[in-house]
Amino acid sequence: MEGRTDEKRRMKILCLHGFRTSGSFLEKQISKWDPSIFHHHFDMEFPDGRYPAGGKSDIEGIFPPPYFEWFQFEKDFTVYTNLEECISYLCEYMTSKGPFDGLLGFSQVINYSIFIHASSSSTGATLSALLLGYQAQGKVLKDHPPIKLFVSISGSKFRDPSICEIAYKDPIKVRSVHFIGAKDWLRLPSEDLATSFHNPLIIRHPQGHTAPRLDEDAVEKLRGWTKEILSNDRDNGGAKIENGILHEAACKILVEVSGDLMVKTEAGVAETTPA
Repeated sequence: MEGRTDEKRRMKILCLHGFRTSGSFLEKQISKWDPSIFHHHFDMEFPDGRYPAGGKSDIEGIFPPPYFEWFQFEKDFTVYTNLEECISYLCEYMTSKGPFDGLLGFSQVINYSIFIHASSSSTGATLSALLLGYQAQGKVLKDHPPIKLFVSISGSKFRDPSICEIAYKDPIKVRSVHFIGAKDWLRLPSEDLATSFHNPLIIRHPQGHTAPRLDEDAVEKLRGWTKEILSNDRDNGGAKIENGILHEAACKILVEVSGDLMVKTEAGVAETTPA
């Protein structure tokens, strides 16, 4: 029976909820997934958005408040308020509470007026992809290790050209999986976002704008995807500092290198010492 990954090797994923929902709501949404995909192997954090919801939430009556949003935007999704503040907040969060190995993002359907006027508004996944693109271009998270994985549920791109020409300038070389629903009104924007990533895994499902229930085929694909990521992390020694503690594998490497240097130094002294 497959159990939890050794605590010393557990990777961390920061999970960003959608518009006017909450971290606890996103946690509930993905709790229906087989735990062998993520929960057995990763520590997952579900923070709330920086700002209280500024209007009606579509999950009222479905999930209890409070509700939050990461930033605000106009109906055509090209004018944003508090976006820079949100980015700064998340970068500080990731640096102080991380490092994080991955990002997961999702958005629940927002109100109908925005549905009519906007083709791109899934804030959690959209914001996560923006951070990845900005980090790849050296714009943010300069003191944070490169993010290794990305999980997009109904994701999309920002539409402001000044953002696009930086964030999506080059293919983002982060292992990514994209959940795209056949009935999702953001299906085409989600397809477009996936093209911004190098060799993305796409999980298609027959549902709409939701964290989907997964069939056995999707579960097996995702298990293989996470297994490869975890294997690569182990092969690289998991050499990273978390909360000021250097991992055992990294210490072993440093001891071996230091010992080798001492041997070489002593040999050099012996060769140059007069008889």
